[in-house]
Parts: sequence; structure tokens; C-alpha cells
Amino acid sequence: MTGDVLPCFDAANLLLPDDAACIVTAPTTLDVASNHGVVVASKDGTEGQNYSLCLVDNLLQKPTVRELVEGQAILDDGRALLDTGIIAVRGQAWQELVALAYSSSQTMIEEIITSRKELSLYEDLVAAWVPTKHEWLRNRPFGKELIAALGRHKMFSFCSYDFSFLHFGTSAEVLDHLAGSYSGLVGRRHMCSVPETTACDIAATTVILCSKISAGVSIGEDSLVYDSSLSGRVRIGSQSIVVGVNIHELHGDSPQIIRSSTCFTLPDRHCLWEVPLVNSMGRVMVYCGLHDNPKVAMNRDGTFCGKPWKNVLEDLKIQDTDIWDTSNLDKCLWNARLFPIVSPPEMLNVGMWLMGSGHDPDGKVSCIWRNSRRVSLEELHRSIDYHQLCMDSAKHQADLAAAVAKSCMTYGLLGRNLFQLCEDMLGNDSSSVEVCKELLTFFPSHGDQYSGVLPQSRGYQVKMDLLRASGDLSTASLVEEKVWASVASETASAIKYGSKEPSSSAMTSSNGNLRPKKVVVELPVRVDFVGGWSDTPPWSLERPGCVLNMAISLEGRLPVGATTEATEDHHGVLIEDDTDRKVYIDDLSSISCPFKEDDPFRLVKSALIVTGILGHEMLLTSGLKIRTWANVPRGSGLGTSSILAAAVVKCLFQLMEDDGGDDNVARAVLVVEQIMGTGGGWQDQIGGLYPGIKCTQSFPGQPLRLQVVPLLASPQLIQELEQRLLVVFTGQVRLAHRVLEKVVTRYLRRDSLLISSIKRLAELARAGREALMNGEVDELGGIMLEAWGLHQELDPFCSNRLVDELFALADPYCCGYKLVGAGGGGFALLLARSPGHAVDLRRVLQDSAAGLDVTVYDWKVAVPLPR
Repeated sequence: MTGDVLPCFDAANLLLPDDAACIVTAPTTLDVASNHGVVVASKDGTEGQNYSLCLVDNLLQKPTVRELVEGQAILDDGRALLDTGIIAVRGQAWQELVALAYSSSQTMIEEIITSRKELSLYEDLVAAWVPTKHEWLRNRPFGKELIAALGRHKMFSFCSYDFSFLHFGTSAEVLDHLAGSYSGLVGRRHMCSVPETTACDIAATTVILCSKISAGVSIGEDSLVYDSSLSGRVRIGSQSIVVGVNIHELHGDSPQIIRSSTCFTLPDRHCLWEVPLVNSMGRVMVYCGLHDNPKVAMNRDGTFCGKPWKNVLEDLKIQDTDIWDTSNLDKCLWNARLFPIVSPPEMLNVGMWLMGSGHDPDGKVSCIWRNSRRVSLEELHRSIDYHQLCMDSAKHQADLAAAVAKSCMTYGLLGRNLFQLCEDMLGNDSSSVEVCKELLTFFPSHGDQYSGVLPQSRGYQVKMDLLRASGDLSTASLVEEKVWASVASETASAIKYGSKEPSSSAMTSSNGNLRPKKVVVELPVRVDFVGGWSDTPPWSLERPGCVLNMAISLEGRLPVGATTEATEDHHGVLIEDDTDRKVYIDDLSSISCPFKEDDPFRLVKSALIVTGILGHEMLLTSGLKIRTWANVPRGSGLGTSSILAAAVVKCLFQLMEDDGGDDNVARAVLVVEQIMGTGGGWQDQIGGLYPGIKCTQSFPGQPLRLQVVPLLASPQLIQELEQRLLVVFTGQVRLAHRVLEKVVTRYLRRDSLLISSIKRLAELARAGREALMNGEVDELGGIMLEAWGLHQELDPFCSNRLVDELFALADPYCCGYKLVGAGGGGFALLLARSPGHAVDLRRVLQDSAAGLDVTVYDWKVAVPLPR
């Protein structure tokens, strides 16, 4: 990828051919194309809804309109394919590229790079994969070698129609993007220390990143301050850029130091940056106008600080020979020896004099400038100490991270991502470990200080992260156990608080006998369209959640169920499952958590604890027989475990004649899963307990409130979904709790990207409900695609090669697809563009020639039973 381009696109939608190179392109207008690289693609290729994949016929560099026409580069709509600078190389083509790098002599590589003056090595590599460019490439140094090494494989163009192309070639473009249509994507403040508004004057539109701003500083509108420290009387104008600058209050009366008796001022539309030089030569502060072009010569209206060179020389009372050698034919900013290597205070004063924002009535400043060693931009770029530059930046950001972390611990409610702050600090040196140890001194009293607003699980997570950052791994492991125990406790508290205990009459009814004698519960499975993760504790205990899902039968039956039966032939508990495993427990006091992860009956045991039936007086005179079944593949992602728990809990509640309402059962299952150690949210049991399609919202509180809103779907909508939606088992087994641990940990750390993603999933659930209510099934497909992209952000391993191949095969037939549940395998939903496309796709998937070992299930919406 190129370094001056920020591409905005959904990488999950890229279709990259095997054993080939592929250049990512985007259609753009001719005025933009003429200033960049343009790809000429073959007219033949694959066309998708939002993309095209074609062979590359040619590559043009900054072509004129005439060259675009002659090169047949203009598309039918009048645009051209912009070279985004992104190249993907796969398979044999990648192996040959690596082999070229390792097998070629160092001399050859150096000569290839140094000989590329008018064109870069990038274009030569592309030319090696494009047959029409071979004749041109053969005439260049080592061109034949490049063709021999890479020319066996071809290059494709993947054109994305949903591609945003942001170019950062100039400072002005940076500010344009930060303040323009993409300003909504920009955080105005990040990793920074900014004083209260009464102690400084900083415009709301200013972007401050990784910087420390002290009282008394003023910064104008639409400016950018990055990796800097500003204190004292500093004035930064509007639309200005400050990078890597350290300005401190100046003290002392040394005659070598000229103090800023007023303040340092950077005028509007100016750039200021500071860099270290090699060989301990010191640091240089560089400045110029926002729109200065360093390569435009003086005789071609070149400028410095926004003024023509002629005016600059007159105002400063200097000659062109003071800054340019007589041998320089093109006198421009690039080769002007302007920037002195002097002390920091002198640099500031000289800078203001050169920029025109400072005065020099007695000529002292100009004298310092004339007598100093000065460098040009050209010399500067060869003399920058990049290692020191990175070291200084890392230390500056580590110090900022430490200060932010201390403030968060001292004054705040641990709302920051302290794990990331620790990572930033530890990138510095061993002193950061001491900072982490210092932060640990705030425990354990800190949690008590904010009881009621700071969840205990969050407090333990912060403590665990700090312990690990401090190197105390053994104690961190112990605290990690408390993290998950706290999540379980908080979930149980939110469920049980305010609920009614079983009444004494219910406990002693029927002269000591449980009734009814036998209860059978059969339930559907659920498929979720969007909103998953917003139902999962501790998110759902602290923030609103919303999920759109649907209950379905598989192969003509309800696949999940349980029976409970009161028996008189034994007084213990007999548990059986559908694989003929069974266990008899005569000592009920032995049923206690925690349970072993490999215990096949921990689900039923957890349900026995949560429902309270183990303390029921009836078990003194009767026994209990429980049988469970689930006729779906293991690791399906259909919510089977939670729905099976719901079936068992509902059976037990009905057996005790307790509140077996679906809402009460759903909340009880949340506690069951916490006791089991699998975690999980409420959407699975809601999906199985409530028939049909529903949009469910949760509201934090004690108790946790669930609002299930059934979708009043017309028979036509149900029929269309059943005709267009394919429910496919991928054959990949997934373990949801492994994924869940990662996501919950990121939430407990207050990972901002995760939080914004889950918020968006909840928003999409509401949007999906509206789409279905309006019969817009295609719109639901688009929502499913966006949800699938968000799931991959939450867990990059929720997909795999087989799933990618399945979705690539289904893409031409579908308007939407995703894995159900947490992903990683299990079942997939494929929403076809039409009933006809669904028939064709089913035929393709069932064809062994497709090479995918998947199973397409027959399904129906589990609609409410008539009353």
C-alpha cells in the first residue's frame, strides 16, 4: 500500500484470485485520474453488484485526457479506474515475488531501486505482471529479470464501487479531510492533556492528538496539533498544522537566549514541525505556508509562508545568495537554506521573523540567522535521525498515557481503556512498569468509593491488566477468576433482584407430591438476523440491547426439548440425554458449582440450582427424572445450549407450579449460563421461547427488563422468507464461549471500537425490524451484510477459509449472508435475491462439484399456535 492514501472500503467484500496479483481500483473522474495512476482493465471479466474483476491490460501514470482516450482507459460512464496503490499477491505469484527478493543479489536490488528515477519500482513490478507492458519493461535496467521472475502470472483489477479514496499528498489535503465530509470519522481529542476552557482558548474544531497543551495556549479553528507539547504564551492560528513540536516557557537572562517577551505566534494557514538530526547535531524547527509547494521555483511564482519569494527577500532584507548557491538553477523552497540549527528559544524567534509574525527592530534575530548553520528541506530529509524521532515520539506518548491513566484512576470512574494505555506506556521503558505498580495502589479502596456506578467486574479487569503490565502474572491469574465470578454475580443480581421467591403454599402443595407428574417442553431453534452481542452480560446489564431473530423448526419438527417427571421409585435425580448418557445423583447436596467443563450434565445441574427445586420440600418424598434432546449438529450456532436450558428450566418451573412464564424463564437461563461458565446473553432463549420473528430490547436495571415485540408478519412475508432464505450447516464446529470470553474482555477494558460496533448492531436490529415490517426483504439482506462485517471486527476469527469460500460462491445469488450466533462455524443464513435464485443456489450447494461439504436444511418459521 502507498503511504499517502487512506482507502475506506469493506475488506470483507474483496474477491482476490488465487495464484495471481490483483490491484484494487476505484472509478473516479478524469480530473482526479489525470493526477494519479490509472489502470486499463479488460472489457471481459466478472461483474458483481458492487464490483468487477478483470485482467489488467495497461497502467498509465498521470495521463492526459488524450492519453486516456488513446489508451482506452475511459469507462462507459465517462470515468477511469484509479490505482489505489493496494496490491494483493497470492499463491504461486506471491511465492515467486518472495523468491525474487531472496534469490537476487543485494547489488541487483539496490541498482533496481536507485535506477528508478522517473518511475518507481512499484510500476515496474506491476509491469512484470501485465503482458502488454513487457516490451517497455525489457528496455529498463533488470526489466528482463523481473519479467522472467514474475511474468508467468497475470494481474487482475478488482474494482470496488463502494470505495472512498482519500489522498494525503499535501498538508492542505490533510486539513480538508479532517474538516470536510469525513469529519464525522475524526476524533477531535485523543490521548491528549488539555486544560479547562477558562485557562486556554482552543477552538472546538481543532484536532488535538497525542499532545499536551498547557494553560495560556490558544489554537484557532480547523487546525491539527499532533505529537506536541505546548506551554507558555503560544498562539496557533486557524487552519494550521503543528507536528512533533515542543515549546516550553522560556526563562533566564542569558544574552544567547532571546526570550519571547510577548508570545510565540504561528500565523493562520501555516505548518510547523520539529525533527532531530543525525550525529547529535541537535534539532531543527521547520515552518512554511500551508499551500507552499516546495518544488515550485522562484521565477514560477513559488512562495514561502504564502508570499512570493520576491516579497519575502524584500521584507527580510536578505539576498537570494544568502539562501541559494549560484549553481542552483531552480531556486525554490526545497533547496533554500532557511532553517538554522540553534537553541530552541532562538529557533522560535527566528521562525517568527522568517514567517513575518515577529519583529526585529535592532537586527539581533537576523544576525543570529545569518551567523548560524542552516539547512534546506533537501538537506534536512537526508539528515533526519528517524530512530531518535520514533524514540522521542514513543516516550512522549507513553508519558501522556501515564498521565491520562493516573487521572482516570484518581478522578474518574475507570471509563478509559486502561489496557490500551498500559500498552502505550510499556512501549517506552522499564519506568512504565513502575507507573503501573503505582496505579495498583488505588486498589482495593477505589471500588468502594464508587459503588453503584462502577461494576465490580470492571474494577477487577482493570486490576488484572495493571498486574500483568507490572509483571505479576500469578496474581493477575487469580484476579482473572474474580473478573468472571463478578460477571456471574452481577448477572444473577440483575435477574433475581425484585423477583418473587416461591410461596410456601407452592412449596408444600399436594401433601408433599410434585405436580403435575410429568412435563414435556419442545422448542424451536433460533436464527438471528442482527443485534447479537448487545444481549450479552455485562453489556446488557449496563447498556440497552436490541436483537432481531426468528424461531424456526428444522426438517419438519421442533428440534430441542426436555421432559421432567416426578417419580416415587427413587428419591434422587436421574438425568439422561439423547446420546444415552445418564447419571443418577442420590445426594442432592453434591450438586453445586463450579462444574467441570467436561461435565456433560452441567447444564441440567445448573438449572436445578437456579430454579430452586433442590430445596423444594417435595423432593423429600419424591425423586426426579430429567431427559433432554437436541436434534441439531453440535456447535450449530442456533442457540441450542441456551434453548435446551430454557426447556429444562420451563419444565422444572411447571413441575413446581412456579412462574414458568417465558420472560421469567429467559432471565433464569441467563443465570444458568453464568453458573455453567459459558456466559451468553438472552437472545438465544428468547429466540426459542417466543415463536415467529421478534425484535427484543433489553433495558439495564434490577431486575433486567426484556421487551419482546413480535413482528406482525403477513403470510406473504413469511412465505417470501421461507422461499428465499437458505439455512445451511457449514460442517464447522464452533465453541461460542471461547469467542465470548474475548469479546467480553474487550468490553470490560472499554475498547472504544468494540463499543461502537455493538451499538451499531443494536441500531441495525431496529432498522431490520422496520425493513421487514415494510416488506423490504432486500434491505434486510444489506443489514445482514453490514452485521457480518461488524462481527468480523469484534472477532477476526469468526470466519474461516471454508466460510469465505461458501459466501464467495453464494454472493452472485444473494443480497445478504452471515453466520448465525457468534460465528466461527455452525449454520449460515443465505438470503437469496429471489425465490429463483434460492432454488439455483440450493442446487449449486448440493452439487458435489462445488467442493463444499455443506448441508442445506429444510425449515419453517415456528409461528404461534392458534388459541
